[in-house]
Amino acid sequence: MLKKNEGIDIVKELGGIQNVEQAQALFEKRLDSDHLIRIRKLSQPEILIKIANAIAMCDPARVYINTGSAADRQFIRQLALNKGEEAVLPMDGHTIHYDLKEEQGRIIDRTFYIANPDEKISSLANKILRDDALVEVRTKMAGIMSGGTMVVGLYMRGPVGAAATNPALELTSSAYVSHSAEILYRNAFDDFEKEVERLGHFYTNIHSEGLNRAEDLPNARVFMDRSHRTTYSFNCTYAGNTLLLKKGNHRFSVDKAVYEGEGRELAEHMFITGIDGPDGRVTWVAGAAPSGCGKTTTAMAGNHFVGDDLAQMWIDESGSVRSINPECGIFGIVEDVNGEGDPMLMDRLRNPGSEVIWTNVLIDETGTPHWTGNGEAQPIRGRNFQGPWKKGLQDANGKEIPISHPNARCTISSSALANYSEAAEAAEGVETRVITYSGRDSDTMPPVWVAKNSDHGVAIGACIVSAATATEVGASGVKRAPWANAPFIPGALGDYMKAQFDFFGSAAIADGKRPIMAGLNYFLTHEARGGSGKKLLGEKKDVKAWLAWLEQRAHGDVDAIETPIGFIPRYADMQTLFETRIDKAYPEDLYNRQFSLYVDNILARIDLQIAAYSKEENIPPRLFDVLKEQRDGLVALKEKFGPIVTPKQLSDM
Repeated sequence: MLKKNEGIDIVKELGGIQNVEQAQALFEKRLDSDHLIRIRKLSQPEILIKIANAIAMCDPARVYINTGSAADRQFIRQLALNKGEEAVLPMDGHTIHYDLKEEQGRIIDRTFYIANPDEKISSLANKILRDDALVEVRTKMAGIMSGGTMVVGLYMRGPVGAAATNPALELTSSAYVSHSAEILYRNAFDDFEKEVERLGHFYTNIHSEGLNRAEDLPNARVFMDRSHRTTYSFNCTYAGNTLLLKKGNHRFSVDKAVYEGEGRELAEHMFITGIDGPDGRVTWVAGAAPSGCGKTTTAMAGNHFVGDDLAQMWIDESGSVRSINPECGIFGIVEDVNGEGDPMLMDRLRNPGSEVIWTNVLIDETGTPHWTGNGEAQPIRGRNFQGPWKKGLQDANGKEIPISHPNARCTISSSALANYSEAAEAAEGVETRVITYSGRDSDTMPPVWVAKNSDHGVAIGACIVSAATATEVGASGVKRAPWANAPFIPGALGDYMKAQFDFFGSAAIADGKRPIMAGLNYFLTHEARGGSGKKLLGEKKDVKAWLAWLEQRAHGDVDAIETPIGFIPRYADMQTLFETRIDKAYPEDLYNRQFSLYVDNILARIDLQIAAYSKEENIPPRLFDVLKEQRDGLVALKEKFGPIVTPKQLSDM
């Protein structure tokens, strides 16, 4: 069990501020009159002590208390420009930020959980003992903001008043990080203390880019103190390593759900989107996928957009599963975002009217951003993530340098999107009736299938396998990606899995309101289904049809074909949905290739999971029961029909 406030609070130890009186004395000394007036509007002791200790430890020349006003937002944006962290682009409201070319993703090898002795940490993560972390932070963060400006922001990770929202402090010397926070999160200066009192906690994030030099990257670190819910990040600039309001605090939210949620709360790596059904019905879907695996595209395929990356979920008093988005913006990968597959996002990226921070794309001689897969004519020269670029430029290994980094991003407010839903700011969240899990799976699972029950649904999430993406520095190959949340699960996987079984199987979920749980996979290739080449067997826009079928299935509007892994669609239903939802023919031959079970591949996947989870401690036996049931059913199918089983063979059984 994770213990809160266990061990020394590192920033308090290094800052030396123990009480409110000492904090106020430091503010009198270090803040100018304007910002002293601002901070005096706060009175909650732990908030003031935390801010004061961060100031004392990092020693900035100036402290800017950001209240979220238009003037404050403009100051932060201008500070980013003055420091060279961003540069203005010709389109009004657009800027470009470049990370160090050696830091274009999460530095997973330098990311650690601060652990107390005997504390269980996920087997998929790195840990550092608290005493060692104290030495590291003292050595590398003390005085790191000397001569610079610390921006202090008070944010809500979710709508004010929501049951599963989380308050968080962001203290950083990077104006780019602060600018990003203003787009991605709700500045809640006026509501922050009230929400902290209601919820009984807050998160703290302390970051400095230091001198922002490549030679400092070996000394970059991301530390997450679970006991004191505080993150430390230094000598790095990529938002995934620095804006720890995002994945750093998501980790704390996972801990909170697993160890304090009592089976009624989850923190997931999921989009939230609404699908239109008949007679004005809107069905809300939450879906997990590893970063870089199409989560934003899937979220945008819905009719009512709430979020593309994170979800806080709970079971309310009426027995409904509710979801909120901790964020209010998109930090989205732009590779392969184009007019055909992502028309609404492209409209906002290519037309004026929205504030956008671009990162690590190519900027041509006219100041226009370009990226791989945008479906447009590509320039032959410009500047990109590694410096000046021209077509055909090669790296030191003779490999051609792409026009943009695979992890190039855009940061934009959710409310700018044409399909944005006002429900995103509803404190009661949205009633969630469909849960999906997906990854970059080129050769095994069908495009969509629904679990037989909640235990089978948890197993779908536990068994995601995905090709590595550019979101993690140095990652390659194909790997397990449990729930697409594994990099952000601080504790033991067995604890997290138990929380999943408890939540989705909870008796607190009312009859008729239990979500269906499903797998999604639109990365099947031709060569994996009897053809040739690595081109996708379908298109990105096909996900609209898969989601529409899940919407109908959630309400019992369509039948399905039962298989050992779950329920798959009937051809006639999918043919109709392709025609009505995306105006596209759907040949039966394509359906058969996509939905035939390639039994040996699925068996190998199941065996992989059984072997991997057998090495973990305290995995709930229910997982192995589900996998054995599926394995036995698949073996029986193979004995009867051979290694490839068609939908017709399944439906005729």
